[in-house]
Amino acid sequence: MTESGSADLKRRHRAMWALGDYSSIATEVIPGLGRRLVEVCRIGPGQRVLDVAAGSGNAAIPAAEAGANVVASDLTPELFEAGRRIAAERGVDLQWQEADAEALPFSDAEFDAVISCVGVMFAPFHQAAADELVRVAKPGGTIGLINWTPSGFIGQMFATMKPFAPPPPPGAQPPPLWGDEAHVRSLLGDRVTDLELRRENAAIDRFADAAEFRDFFKTYYGPTVAVYKAIAGQSDKIAQLDRALAELAAEHDLGDGRMEWEYLLVTGRRAG
Repeated sequence: MTESGSADLKRRHRAMWALGDYSSIATEVIPGLGRRLVEVCRIGPGQRVLDVAAGSGNAAIPAAEAGANVVASDLTPELFEAGRRIAAERGVDLQWQEADAEALPFSDAEFDAVISCVGVMFAPFHQAAADELVRVAKPGGTIGLINWTPSGFIGQMFATMKPFAPPPPPGAQPPPLWGDEAHVRSLLGDRVTDLELRRENAAIDRFADAAEFRDFFKTYYGPTVAVYKAIAGQSDKIAQLDRALAELAAEHDLGDGRMEWEYLLVTGRRAG
């Protein structure tokens, strides 16, 4: 990809995540995921922590609450306003910095822990992002990720939306691949030791029914908003996608709108 093409891709990626209101997803739908990641990574006082693709701080804020010195980085700084407000409400301070996950503006071996909660998985070029996660971690430092799996609900949601979305740029890989154990092992290689990969489920109880889920995501979740934007004016396709998303949510309904969304929890230490 040319330099100009790459810059255009980054602009479009940033614009996609600025659509809707991601903080509503983070705080209302998956509020416990960031805290889970901080807990399993044993983040505590005195550590210097980088949250990559932090969004509005779903993991960065709990890390700061644990006493760490935290940098929340994201390609889409529009998300920081909500994060700063939430952090202020919780009485914690952290640094917010615009940053591309595939070219982080930090020094080698700068952080005691590098984390990402359903964030870095959306960088289109997976190996470049993985290389950066490893590069900025100190030798022996923790690398911790939560990624949606291909077989889980969100992975299936992206598969459902794919026929309605514009084609991805050449070389870009689908985000849910970061939830595949073999893929993660290949990305990190022998640069990360003590690698543990486990599948867990996020309990979702925000939605009364499948229709409410669909309408919430088409209003607030950037990737879903972007797909609907791509088919704006095509009433037949809108109706098809409306129906497909509602059917997917209904299939996963455990009763009263409750769902379980599978994710891969990744922890390890940078070798060296």
